[in-house]
Amino acid sequence: MKRRDFDFWIFVTVLLLIALGVSMVYSASSYYASRKFGNKEYFLIRQLIWATVGIIAMLVVSRLDYRRIAQFSPILMLASIVLLILVLIPGIGAYVNGARRWFNFGPFSFQPSEMAKLSIILFFPFSLSKKPDILQSFWKGLVPYLLVIGVVDLLLMRQPHFSATILVTGVAVIILFAAGAKIWHFILLAVPVIPLGIYFVLTEEYRLKRLLAFLDPFKDPTDTGYQIINSLYAIGSGGIFGKGIGQSAQKHLYIPEPHTDFIFSVAAEELGFIGSCTILLLFLVLIWRGIRIAMHAPDMLGSLIAVGITSLISLQVIINVAVVTSSIPATGMPLPFFTYGGSSLAFLLVGMGVLLNISRHCTGKYRLRREKY
Repeated sequence: MKRRDFDFWIFVTVLLLIALGVSMVYSASSYYASRKFGNKEYFLIRQLIWATVGIIAMLVVSRLDYRRIAQFSPILMLASIVLLILVLIPGIGAYVNGARRWFNFGPFSFQPSEMAKLSIILFFPFSLSKKPDILQSFWKGLVPYLLVIGVVDLLLMRQPHFSATILVTGVAVIILFAAGAKIWHFILLAVPVIPLGIYFVLTEEYRLKRLLAFLDPFKDPTDTGYQIINSLYAIGSGGIFGKGIGQSAQKHLYIPEPHTDFIFSVAAEELGFIGSCTILLLFLVLIWRGIRIAMHAPDMLGSLIAVGITSLISLQVIINVAVVTSSIPATGMPLPFFTYGGSSLAFLLVGMGVLLNISRHCTGKYRLRREKY
């Protein structure tokens, strides 16, 4: 099969998002970094390094056949589970803000949860493409994949990392559904899963506080509702055209660590409604091209990997924007290409490299079908 050039729309869109993201990391973090480290470029330099490494990795991976990459997915999946276990061990995993999610290597850190997301996206399609009809059986087909999800989710909950648990589960379920899993199987599973989710929320104090803050953030404006209130102030004060890059008032420690999960609030304040819509439009272009690649990939493996990568971007954008606009209870969901974080950005760009490689092999013929329900 003749290999084509990769999808130009995705490549340009990713570069634009990275450029905007790095700019917003600098704008959002400069005051905080100056106060904490005495260097307003502290986070900018690190994000630039990771962005450069990620872009190089994306270009290299885009030249590697995705089918060969997928062959290593069982090893990658096993390595991810081992790392998720190791990060929980005191003295190995770093304990930061009440959670063990990171390995620290001097000035840099690594989150194994980011590796686990990519592992699921590669391993599930690789396994499912070997037996295309296996998901028609609940016990022999669907249950083994659910057990893998369960092991990863359990380890993530032990950190605790609730947002990563939601993301891994959501992406995995979408891949399984696209591969032919029956809808009624998921409906059946929802019966015990929903009450279990409610139990986890109600029995963990910090999650219950976030739920109550979502219902009425102004009831406790100096504590549980503080972050979301200042997020809404930032978004509202941006108006139509925004205050201009670097002119945010809420980033001056009103929004705690504004360069992380609430960076979209700072972007909305500085770029306004038009700038915010432009960012969301770029994500829509990326998602559209990802769906198109999934539909026209040459085989089931390529289709499902494209579905997984596109779902990862989609869910993160939807949940992050919903959180900062107080549309759902707060959870630590990063905004792709914007939220500060090296391992997150690097693994995301590796995933985009895989997507670009799949686009090289697209045939123009519709491939992704769900023939059995």
